[in-house]
Amino acid sequence: MGGRGGLLLAAFVSGGCATSYPARGLVLRVEPQAARLTVSHDAIPGLMDAMVMPFAVRDAARLSQVRPGDRIEFRLRVRDGQSWIDRLRLLSAAPADAGALTTPVAPVLVALGALVPDFTLVDQRGAPLSLASLRGRVVVVTFIYSRCPLPDYCPRMVQNLARVRERFRERLGRDLALLTISFDPKYDTPAVLRAYAEHYDADVPGWHFLTGTPEAVERVCAAFGIEYWPDQGLITHTLQTAVIDREGRLAAAVEGKDYTPRQLADLVGTLLEP
Repeated sequence: MGGRGGLLLAAFVSGGCATSYPARGLVLRVEPQAARLTVSHDAIPGLMDAMVMPFAVRDAARLSQVRPGDRIEFRLRVRDGQSWIDRLRLLSAAPADAGALTTPVAPVLVALGALVPDFTLVDQRGAPLSLASLRGRVVVVTFIYSRCPLPDYCPRMVQNLARVRERFRERLGRDLALLTISFDPKYDTPAVLRAYAEHYDADVPGWHFLTGTPEAVERVCAAFGIEYWPDQGLITHTLQTAVIDREGRLAAAVEGKDYTPRQLADLVGTLLEP
């Protein structure tokens, strides 16, 4: 894996008889000054169930290279009533630049913390929707195409958003919006996307299935680091889930599909907090 994905962070603790626990999770918050990392982690056998926890990190300087939305593998050490992370490795990370994008249009990739450029697409009911109109809400963005035959790809992206909807049902349409954008606009018309949304019980207020002109879709996909290209009648593509804060800034980008719906909902929850 290239870029930050191959990064290995190690700060070894010498001496003592600390117990070590290997773990994996999704980064929710990074606090270098406090030397703390908040992670929605998988179950840690022999120690704790899957949950959200803030962990102390012995080598705080290394946290400058970790971002919300990164999936990590880490070693947790426990000794004398204290715990800390002393090894940390990135399993996946958001793309670092737009140089590798192969979509036809490749503007500057949005950086974490930067304003996401406004765009306007058309939803499953044929109504135009701009990103700017959602300012003041937390926005979760995923990318799919309705003909995707693999259940652990595009359908999983929809199921992940369904879990976010379940957890924050009262906030969807108020201060939370879900966007599922098709990168197959020639086939995925509003009518097709509406039928697709209904199939997943997702045709609800606050959840928008979006399409548009090929050029408009290309620009949005490139800005979020989505790569896609035709492959023997199907579409080969990368997977990316983005979370935008209330001010319209990119708060997190989660690469791939190997995270849990609960972890995505935990990430969204950190932005919905007052």
